[in-house]
Amino acid sequence: MARTSDVATLVSQAREGQPRAVARLISLVEDASPQLREVMAALQPFTGHAHVVGITGAPGVGKSTSTSALVAALRAQGKRVGVLAIDPSSPFSGGALLGDRIRMQEHATDPGVYIRSMASRGHLGGLSWSTPQALRVLDAAGCDVIILETVGVGQSEIEVVGVADTVLVLLAPGMGDGIQAAKAGILEIGDIFVVNKADRDGASATSRELRHMISLADRPEGAWRPPVLKTIASQGEGIGKVVEEIDNHFVWAVESGELTKRRERRAADEIEAIALAALRSRMAGLGSSEALNDLAQQVVTGRIDPYTAAERIIEGL
Repeated sequence: MARTSDVATLVSQAREGQPRAVARLISLVEDASPQLREVMAALQPFTGHAHVVGITGAPGVGKSTSTSALVAALRAQGKRVGVLAIDPSSPFSGGALLGDRIRMQEHATDPGVYIRSMASRGHLGGLSWSTPQALRVLDAAGCDVIILETVGVGQSEIEVVGVADTVLVLLAPGMGDGIQAAKAGILEIGDIFVVNKADRDGASATSRELRHMISLADRPEGAWRPPVLKTIASQGEGIGKVVEEIDNHFVWAVESGELTKRRERRAADEIEAIALAALRSRMAGLGSSEALNDLAQQVVTGRIDPYTAAERIIEGL
């Protein structure tokens, strides 16, 4: 564990783009280090500049390949890029299964790209619980764009909308993704829809179905209308148009005030999560306490109800 006096040095080195410092800070985040509060306070003045792009979709649609192609396109524009690839957790060690990072090895030696795989550690929604803090590290480290690739858990991975400025939903023909999107509420979270593997049969039909469903949505005047694009990410085809629409959405979000709203919601969710974690930590010590046992006895004997008992516990924390 780094000494407290090292936090300022780590932050300074991360600001200079030193990969080892960035890796160390993210490790402190993942391990819920006692220094985490100090780290976040030190990073805060340097955050708020990166454009966070979330990429979500069912397994097999080509998220990692698309991410790699987007990184190449963004680097061609001279932008510094960070990638957080949320991988499934190993059932043995709890660490990340590094499939996504392996598929992005072509960028591994580029000093303008930082790639980090993070384990979901059983967290639902396609992300890791420490994702917001890890994004803050990459933001402070000078990344212009941060690509957040979800784990690929299918219909439940809609949590990405809470942490991204722009959300890309990837689909592929022949996987029933169009119908699945309608069932899962994916239409509500997507800012840009990308039908990848467009060289396969059914790509045009999937695109038409998506456009039709999007057209049925009741959107107020001036609202963003999600485009539906086709790509062959493995060959880089269509990626330039995706980058163009990402930029267009960011401009619209800034001008409409949507970006500020999303970031305020993100901050509110993060504050709530930190407060609940602190509350759970305090509650953990009450598991075998005399006060809790006494309240449990009163509930069982009918002297008080569970809500009153819970209120007394909270008041005593």
